Amino acid sequence: MTLEQPSGEMWQKIREELNEKPENNARDLAHIKEWLKQEPHLPDEIDDQCIMTFLRGCKFSLEKTKRKLDMYFTMRTAVPEFFENRDVTRPELQEIVKVVQIPPLPGLTPDGRRVVVMRGLDKDGQTPIVADAFKLALMMGDVRLFEEKEGVAGDVYILDASVVTPTHFAKFTPALVKKFFVCVQEAYPVKLKQVHVINVSPLVDKIVNFVKPFLKEKLRERIFLHTDINDLYKYVPKEMLPTEYGGNAGSMDELHNAWMKKLEEYKDWFAEQEQYKANEALRPGKPTNYDELFGIDGSFRQLVID
Repeated sequence: MTLEQPSGEMWQKIREELNEKPENNARDLAHIKEWLKQEPHLPDEIDDQCIMTFLRGCKFSLEKTKRKLDMYFTMRTAVPEFFENRDVTRPELQEIVKVVQIPPLPGLTPDGRRVVVMRGLDKDGQTPIVADAFKLALMMGDVRLFEEKEGVAGDVYILDASVVTPTHFAKFTPALVKKFFVCVQEAYPVKLKQVHVINVSPLVDKIVNFVKPFLKEKLRERIFLHTDINDLYKYVPKEMLPTEYGGNAGSMDELHNAWMKKLEEYKDWFAEQEQYKANEALRPGKPTNYDELFGIDGSFRQLVID
């Protein structure tokens, strides 16, 4: 699985959109690396390519990049259920792999966005451990930090709800969902442009309304529900999609298996990374208050679906 990198006019357009001035990259990279060395609670063993992805995701705001990187390492300490034992060959992750597919697609949209397609495989299957599913998604996010060497102009997610049932969401607690979205929105340099839900049902409306309070306001406005897949093609070119959705990118099984192989290739890297996380005992000032970070307002309740 090779991820297409932007080039030519697309590359130039992304540079402008991300506020990137290539002549300043070395200076900005050096600034962040020096800052990491001066923060006693943070590791400074981080790949230059990874730092560049954070800079791009933060539109080269040095202060925002610092906040994101701090949160990136903080999450590794705060949410061990997402960031420990990240070996895709482990039995618990293999259970996820058998019933859920979430491959980022190899191609890019005309405006330089990466598309990720997510679907379940078994309507009647047992719901896997939700934390492990979130772990798998974040593992793919980490791989992309290294492999999208030229950056992308944001992400587009396509969620296929064709096999979604109330039983599948019985384990989606507000606390767990909040932790995941704090990770995605605060700790990763993700620029989420659109979320498209296809094969919708009345159940999907309830799920979306459950999730929305955990999203930043601008993200809530980027969720689109489609009863007709032809509407999706207005946003994402049909030809770049998997064959199941009318495109030429290969089957979902092929794309999914290629990503699982890639995660296996990163096995040693994931194991090594477990030591690189925030040490709250060394943080200048007050340590991070996890209760405040992940607190659930009293109005939030478990997703209840008739």
